[in-house]
Amino acid sequence: MSGEATDDVPETDAEWRERLTDEEYRVLREQGTERPFSGEHVDRKDDGTYACAGCGAELFDSDTKFESNCGWPSFYDTDDDRIETREDRSNGMVRTEVVCANCGGHLGHVFDDGPEPTGKRYCINSVAMDFEGE
Repeated sequence: MSGEATDDVPETDAEWRERLTDEEYRVLREQGTERPFSGEHVDRKDDGTYACAGCGAELFDSDTKFESNCGWPSFYDTDDDRIETREDRSNGMVRTEVVCANCGGHLGHVFDDGPEPTGKRYCINSVAMDFEGE
């Protein structure tokens, strides 16, 4: 995807399954998680933009990526209109889920243990994002 959100967001489960790989579907549509340190963007240091793998909406800029050693790509900031947050009470925990504001795809979670200036750590699944270098 080009980093620009598509207006052609699938409406049915069948359409999502046709668009996404099995792993993308499991994470984006079923709130799954990839294994820590397994994603292609964990160690990426290139300049560019991370976009939703489901719809192409821009999510994070590489300038906000930092090494958190948590096993998933981590970012300390994004524009509030790019993501939405929801309470997640799965797996016996209370966390804040991060979803794409354009298509509702599950991206990961946000925690309050990130660096300044925001103090946030957006912990995002690599499979939920496409990267476009500058």
